[in-house]
Amino acid sequence: MATVAVTGHVNLTGASLPPVAEALRALLARYPAAELTGMSCLAPGADTVFGDAVLALGGRLVAVLPSGDYRARMREGPHAAAFDRLLRAAAEVEVMPYRRAGTDAYAAANRLLLGRAELLVAVWDGGAGGRQGGTGDAVAAARARGIPVEVVWPAGAAREHPARPARGERRGGSAGAPRRRPDTP
Repeated sequence: MATVAVTGHVNLTGASLPPVAEALRALLARYPAAELTGMSCLAPGADTVFGDAVLALGGRLVAVLPSGDYRARMREGPHAAAFDRLLRAAAEVEVMPYRRAGTDAYAAANRLLLGRAELLVAVWDGGAGGRQGGTGDAVAAARARGIPVEVVWPAGAAREHPARPARGERRGGSAGAPRRRPDTP
C-alpha cells in the first residue's frame, strides 16, 4: 500500500490547475490503483486537484478535516461544490478534535497527514512562507522526519497574490487526536 499525502498552495491561478493536475496524475500513476491511498485536507487549490487525481486513477481518498466547522467556513461556490464532491467520494474521513478551524487545527491535521504518509507531495513554489503549518513548514517537517517529499511545480504554475497569506492556508499549533467519522459515505 502506498500512502501519499498532499500539501500545497490554496491560491493557485486558474491557468495553473491543468498543468498541476497533469503533473499530479503522472506522479500518482506510478502506483497501482489498488495500492494507492491519497490523504488530503480538501482545501482549495492543491489539495482539491490532488484529491481529483487520486480518484481519477482509482485510488482511495482519505479526507482529513482540521475542524468540525471546516466546511461551514467555506463560502458557497466552486470550491464548496468540489469539497462536497470529494468528501462524498472519500473512503475515510478523519475530523480533528477542534470545533473551529484555526492554527491548532491546521497543525494537527498536518501532523496526522505526516504520521501516516510514506510520501508527501508538495504543490509548492519553493517559497519559505514562514508560517507554521503552511506548505513550506509541512515540507520541512516531512524532511525532518525522513519522509520523502516530491515537489510538484510544473511550468505554468503560479499563485494569486503570492506575497499575501491565502485565506484558509494551513497554520501551525498544538497537537490533537483525530476522531473517526464512522458514517462516511
